[in-house]
Amino acid sequence: MTSSPSALLPSVPRLVIAAPSSRSGKTTVATGLMAALTERGLAVSPHKVGPDYIDPGYHALASGRVGRNLDAYLCGPQAVAPLFAHGARGCDIAVVEGVMGLYDGASGQGELASTAHVAKLLRAPVVLVVDASSQSRSVAALVHGFASWDPGVRMGGVILNKVASDRHEELLREALESTGVPVLGVLRRAPQVDTPSRHLGLVPVAERRAAAVEAVAAMAAQVRAGCDLEALVALARSAGALSGTAWEPPVVATGKREVVAVAGGPAFTFSYAEHTELLAAAGAEVVVFDPLNDERLPDGTSGLVIGGGFPEMYAAELSANEPLRKAVAELAFGGAPVAAECAGLLYLCRELDGRPMCGVLDATARMDQRLTLGYRDAVAVGDSALAPAGTRMRAHEFHRTVVEPAAGPAPAWGIRSPQPRVEGFVRRGVHASYLHTHWAAEPGVARRFVERCRTP
Repeated sequence: MTSSPSALLPSVPRLVIAAPSSRSGKTTVATGLMAALTERGLAVSPHKVGPDYIDPGYHALASGRVGRNLDAYLCGPQAVAPLFAHGARGCDIAVVEGVMGLYDGASGQGELASTAHVAKLLRAPVVLVVDASSQSRSVAALVHGFASWDPGVRMGGVILNKVASDRHEELLREALESTGVPVLGVLRRAPQVDTPSRHLGLVPVAERRAAAVEAVAAMAAQVRAGCDLEALVALARSAGALSGTAWEPPVVATGKREVVAVAGGPAFTFSYAEHTELLAAAGAEVVVFDPLNDERLPDGTSGLVIGGGFPEMYAAELSANEPLRKAVAELAFGGAPVAAECAGLLYLCRELDGRPMCGVLDATARMDQRLTLGYRDAVAVGDSALAPAGTRMRAHEFHRTVVEPAAGPAPAWGIRSPQPRVEGFVRRGVHASYLHTHWAAEPGVARRFVERCRTP
């Protein structure tokens, strides 16, 4: 991680929206709060704990700013506050949505990468969103347990979700009086704020823009009606001071800027904002294109980045765009650097679910019923356009597809756990893998990639 000594961490008011478990309503509350505060004229900085790409899309829609991830596993605990400060610079308030349950982190590694861990690193108060359906007095035991489990976590309040009636609310409030944790909001059941899901979670904003706008507006209305916004802002302003410096992408002095094409559009929605910032700082002119609609790569393309997304949902359309598939293959076979993660890996295969893809890799891809999910500790098996052999990087894997074979003659990564294996493909300038990495953890990745664009 690189930081600038002149960029001191700003004292941005902030709070973390957490929950006892997944599906408690964190996304509804966090997104609705971002939108409601933005409507009041505040510049809201949106953040998401963990590697998830989809929620930040809704956060961006709600706040009008880029949604950013804070992942203590991928980037290391020391990078969380600097990356937060980088994203929150110039904002009036920051809202951080948690991941899973408050204390759930990287498997087998204690609190690492949990919402609680990130809240402590940010010295931010936590607001616990509790699904109160089917309980009354028991809610006090639940909230007391979460508030007292880790003295380092400051529980600033609770928002009760899915409350059935006025009488139900009365019982819940009465029970919570003994905990000393204030009730900062009560949300009734509201189906209109539901967002559709499929095999990897919520449907991304890019695939349902109009409906997503309506959903975010409904979330904002529900939060406005049910939450004490003044109390939430006051709580955010009580966050502790942070020391250190804000993260900045290291700038490389350069003359001619190399054009790096980055896949976007509905089929390729997964990317971290810092990746394009790092590429630009390393001397690239980043140009986004849509493989569903654009029949050629941007003019002057000398490198290609294809991140994650849902190509399996658009296999027919991607396959039908034969001119672009041929252009990608020509670029790759010509030795230009190509970085492909997960969805990008599938797109470079010979075929996906029987439909022709780019044919850059001698492999086929198909949908599968089994979910592959988890953090990975990876090491570069050989030299590539991204990293020299032996480079260690933390990564995340999340897919319901299978690529056969799983690795080429020159694999991309060696993975130590949960089962030692090699995976991915390195061929000419191509680096293709299922693993999602966060380049802010190793800025040399972007610098090396742009350098290869100049001398493929």
